[in-house]
Amino acid sequence: MKEIKFSLVYRDMWQASGKYVPRIDQLEKIAPVIIDMGCFARVETNGGAAEQVNLLYGENPNPSVRRFTSFFNKAGIQTHMLDRGLNALRMNPVPSDVRQLMYKVKKAQGVDITRIFCGLNDVRNIAPSIRYAKAAGMIAQAAMCITYSKVHTAEYYINMAEQLIAEGADEICLKDMAGIGRPIMLGKIVKAIKTAHPDIPVQYHGHTGPGFSVASMLEVAKAGVDYLDVAMEPLSWGMVHPDVITIQAMLKDAGFKVAEINMNAYMEARRLSQSFMDDFLGYFINERNSKMTSLLVGCGLPGGMMGSLMADLKGVHENINSFLKKENKPELSQDELLVKLFDEVEYIWPKLGNPPLVTPFSQYVKNIALMNVMFMEKGQPRWSMIDKNSWDMILGKAGKLPGTLAPEIIELAKKNGYEFFEGNPQDNYPDELPRFIKEMEENGWERGQDDEELFEFAMHEKQYRDYKSGAAKERFNKELDAAIKAKYANGNVEVPDLRALKYPNAEPIVSPYTGRVIWELAFNEVSMPPIHGKFVEEYETVCNIETKYGIETIGSFCDGNIIAIEKKQGQMVRKGEAIAYIERKVKSN
Repeated sequence: MKEIKFSLVYRDMWQASGKYVPRIDQLEKIAPVIIDMGCFARVETNGGAAEQVNLLYGENPNPSVRRFTSFFNKAGIQTHMLDRGLNALRMNPVPSDVRQLMYKVKKAQGVDITRIFCGLNDVRNIAPSIRYAKAAGMIAQAAMCITYSKVHTAEYYINMAEQLIAEGADEICLKDMAGIGRPIMLGKIVKAIKTAHPDIPVQYHGHTGPGFSVASMLEVAKAGVDYLDVAMEPLSWGMVHPDVITIQAMLKDAGFKVAEINMNAYMEARRLSQSFMDDFLGYFINERNSKMTSLLVGCGLPGGMMGSLMADLKGVHENINSFLKKENKPELSQDELLVKLFDEVEYIWPKLGNPPLVTPFSQYVKNIALMNVMFMEKGQPRWSMIDKNSWDMILGKAGKLPGTLAPEIIELAKKNGYEFFEGNPQDNYPDELPRFIKEMEENGWERGQDDEELFEFAMHEKQYRDYKSGAAKERFNKELDAAIKAKYANGNVEVPDLRALKYPNAEPIVSPYTGRVIWELAFNEVSMPPIHGKFVEEYETVCNIETKYGIETIGSFCDGNIIAIEKKQGQMVRKGEAIAYIERKVKSN
């Protein structure tokens, strides 16, 4: 009788649902209850964006990781984290010395296993992390990002698994981040791995969004999988993962050996998680994320990004409808816009080289699709706005794309004067730890136990500064107050009518990012930006947006005069919102 063990993806449960994760006091309450459930061999405690999220609400993630993992370490339950390979714990590439330090810190903090993935499935980005993790004494679980296309066949993944094992991977994970891996294909992959490498543990992780996951879990179980990632109510299903009760009952009936569930503890864990939602986490969970949708089968967007997608959609939705209202055209419902977005993702994905739609590349493809939809609704061409990070993906700076770029994308790159990169992505990002060490010494900041504070600063520089200054806590408290007020006002938000503007011929310069607006260098200036009334040429810099991962430049989409400013210096702008308005002009000689 084959035994299959369960891993509770407690970290991913929250991040697939909403914006934030539980505080340290909440984690300390639920950890003993998870242990009392008696059915989990592993628990996902940290990784992904979780530690950055701690900083965003003004708390230090290091004590959270140490305290949460300590409960499971004492109980003999393995802990694991999610690791983005070249990007480590953030959205952009990380220098190799910072990557190496991460594994030493996480091992010291009590994390047993690191699940390493590359959003492009480029083994070159995973191999160094395998070495770094093993050198630090961690179990290196190499993950393959599962998707479905002409490129991503069972043979593609079987070959990738062989490469990862040759690089020293201790375990293999099938990371089905969108849940669109077809069950039979997944079974073939697992069977091939277990036949060739019976001693290599295989774990399956599948979100439930499009509805395949339960069938997929049964197929991989029959094929020899060792571990299955599961969730529990009130966060299971929807954009999250199947509930442990359902999967345990299914496998038991199919003749597999599985652990029993202490239902009293399950109900208490369920109650506690709900109380965390009632406390503050629920204010940042979109109700749509509790629902499954077969619309995801075609576009393949992952469950873990649906929270951010719905937030992005809001700004674009308002922008499009303001334009349509001005043109006396029917406005779009949110559902109509969502379908247009999904269709656009499905259309452009192969043209962009079929990158697996997982962090951060799911965000890049979604961003391009969202901007395409918005511009096309306004009668402007597709590809009118592609942000810098998306271009880095297209140009190969983050790794090799699995598929082939469409001729129109290659032509657009040439038109912009961009060069394609074919080297090792890590070579673009030299070591940086000495810079952070020097600054910490100058500031009198402690490097922390096992250099954990040094690591946090080097990994999340901006967020760490905001945490240290108190700006993050202040900003979060304001955000929470606004979320509470919005909820009790039934979410009614007044949308400005563009027809009321003094400039009916103006068009908005729209932000493709969420962040703070920076007008030139007058960072503390709140009066009218110096660009107001200025003539700008197409592609000329208008302003910068300070995002959570760095500074992005916003350029003009045409020649014209800036005749209205919507965002003052330092104000937040949501993706899809207008920053300023420009009136098209023909440049005079």
